[in-house]
Amino acid sequence: MTSIVFMGTPEFSAPILESLLTNDYQVLAVVTQPDRPVGRKHVLTPSPVKKVAVAHQVPVLQPEKLSGSPEADQVVALAPDLIVTAAFGQFLPKKVLAAAKIAAINVHASLLPKYRGGAPIQYALLNGETETGVTIMNMVMKMDAGDILRQAKLPITAADDNGTLFAKLSQVGEKLLLATLPDLLAGKITPQPQDESQVTFSPTIKPGEEQVTLDMSAKAIDFKVRALRPQPGAFVKIAGQRTKLWQVQPSAESTNLAAGHVAVLSKHQLGVATADHKVLYIDEIQPAGKAKMTITAYLNGQGHGLKEGQPLIED
Repeated sequence: MTSIVFMGTPEFSAPILESLLTNDYQVLAVVTQPDRPVGRKHVLTPSPVKKVAVAHQVPVLQPEKLSGSPEADQVVALAPDLIVTAAFGQFLPKKVLAAAKIAAINVHASLLPKYRGGAPIQYALLNGETETGVTIMNMVMKMDAGDILRQAKLPITAADDNGTLFAKLSQVGEKLLLATLPDLLAGKITPQPQDESQVTFSPTIKPGEEQVTLDMSAKAIDFKVRALRPQPGAFVKIAGQRTKLWQVQPSAESTNLAAGHVAVLSKHQLGVATADHKVLYIDEIQPAGKAKMTITAYLNGQGHGLKEGQPLIED
């Protein structure tokens, strides 16, 4: 039976681990991030990957940083046939990569060489891509730069957001990995080098980068709202306060008003002007300190008194 050390942390990784555990593979250990405080009460919570491992009674290693840790030495001592990572979020030291007898491979949520890095799903949405996918690749001492073993594509719909794509790509990754491993173990795959001229990056979204600004087009705002939904959420500033946008609809309607001004207003509609002189309709909003609400509820309460033509969104 092929032995594996699996490394991963979020929901994206959990079904992939589950599929290995329920098929003909021996998972010797799981490496994941330490338990983190979650929620207002800061309850110490295990990662989704740890929950799967514990349910299957698989040993769990949780280094804050794998490089130079005792846990790295434990992985080396296990000498697995394969190391499989999926959204692990750390570089693997050279001695760990070398510990795999056959290969160390990664399940990456993009069509490499596009979107190397920690936020490939968010950037596919931010840039208005019409498709994305999963790449199975060999791991090397450079971020997401290894040779490609297999890829599978997935269309991006206008209804997709970060949450839906994570779930869909996790399923794609699970199926692609199970289809790839037998051929990899049998030596039937010829790894393909990545085209370095086509490389793009997807660095982790930093605090403050969630803001929607007045220089953005209607479509770009929609892309950003969906890329950051459900977490951390895109926001605008209204009356100096952070106000989250949860659902917006770009339209083909034109306006001569300056970006951020109210272009359309009715009992159930709020449309604002954008930088490309289009009207963006806000369907779901969350004012600072309030719960998420429909635009109708917002207009009946906090938005009461708005008038067409007046400024609403600030930079």
